[in-house]
Amino acid sequence: MSPAHVRKVAGTEPSSAGIPQTDAAAITPAAVPVPPALPAGHPERMPDRGSPEHPIAVQDRLAAWVCDLSLLHELTERLVRTAEPGDVLHEVLQAGATLVGARRGMITLECPDGFGRRNSVGLGLAHADLGALETISATAPTEPVALDVAPEVVHGDLRHGPGLSARHREVAERLGLGASYALPLTAERTGTLGTAVWFYDEPAEPAARQRRLAGLYLRFAAEHLGRCLALARANEAASSLAAELLPARLPRVPGVRMAVRHDAGPRGGGDWYDALPLPEGALGLAVGGVTGAGPGAVAAMGRLRASLRAYAVMEGEDPVAVLSDLELLLRLTEPARAATALFGYATALPGGGRRLVLAGAGHCPPLVVGDRRCEYVETSLSAPLNMLSCWEAPSVEMCAHPGESLLLYTDGLLHRTGEPVDRAFARLHAAAQGAPHSVRADPERLADHVVRAMLPDGVDRTDGVEDLVLMVARFD
Repeated sequence: MSPAHVRKVAGTEPSSAGIPQTDAAAITPAAVPVPPALPAGHPERMPDRGSPEHPIAVQDRLAAWVCDLSLLHELTERLVRTAEPGDVLHEVLQAGATLVGARRGMITLECPDGFGRRNSVGLGLAHADLGALETISATAPTEPVALDVAPEVVHGDLRHGPGLSARHREVAERLGLGASYALPLTAERTGTLGTAVWFYDEPAEPAARQRRLAGLYLRFAAEHLGRCLALARANEAASSLAAELLPARLPRVPGVRMAVRHDAGPRGGGDWYDALPLPEGALGLAVGGVTGAGPGAVAAMGRLRASLRAYAVMEGEDPVAVLSDLELLLRLTEPARAATALFGYATALPGGGRRLVLAGAGHCPPLVVGDRRCEYVETSLSAPLNMLSCWEAPSVEMCAHPGESLLLYTDGLLHRTGEPVDRAFARLHAAAQGAPHSVRADPERLADHVVRAMLPDGVDRTDGVEDLVLMVARFD
């Protein structure tokens, strides 16, 4: 076979000789040049598939991080929808059990300022189990710690592990606890609020990923819990203040039995009631409310009630004069606040029963309930106090026969029904009129009957934000 002919081009010569033809079968892999292997660590060298720097390994880590962030986002969204401290603690226990893979747990809540009582909440534990666990010494540090440090206490084997007391092992054996994982609840402003512990049925330890997620979640949960505890304490203080400004108990007056139902709204309104023994065996009955809500309204209610008691002692036989003085005081001391009030002056009649003189300032009319009648007493012909430049109101005189009751109430009883005012009035009338004789004979039972008829779902389950006052006075 002759060599391949190379075509000549004018003015040039071939730079190389022709390549001889070779049979394809004669070319072997060994004849193909292979580039030299790059040394380890070379920037152009591809990491091994099992290396953490391999693209597939990096992609797996990113996917795991996305899953973790999605889980934390879901759990924190559920947490922020809770407002009551008890609901927050239960949600933290549920979320923590999900993160660390446990079935049972408990949170022991301590008051950082030393006020209040210790409280424990459990998940999958009975009340007796919590009592037994509380006898064990704390399993996590109780001193305030920095937020960038998440101290944890892990007991992988509660029955045979080292460093545990005999009492600890005994309780673990009795409750069937195999392992525990504890973290402190630490807030930035209040310090350590308590300790959260989750229990495993068998000896085990949470993985590093589970510990990291639980620590991140509890940092946020502790801040949310601290804010909820502060808000609950403020609301409790406001409610206690409002309760102290109202009578602790109703007075005992011969021939009169009384009962009262009072429920403050969530914002702390200014509704009030009072029953005051007056000279010569008389009795003063009053209900009312100031506009607004919160501590300011509660304070104004206390001042108004105290002033009305003083005016009732001086000139209680004239309810119009009492309310006129009260209106003048409100105009001078609370020019930007209005109030409604109803005051009644009751004196005994020789043949039994009571003579009542009533005056109202924009307040709901009282209801007289007996065997022969059930009717409203018109006392709402005037405006509320401090609404007009010159307040005037007529008084109403009536006789309450033996066995009849007088119902005094605030508009919160009507508004909490969620119905129009006219229908709420009709509902109240029907509730009082339909009460059996045995119920009407007892003011306590009559008050409960009226509240149940007006609010079938209960006082705590209503959506109303206003205060509720119902006072029943039965004349024998």
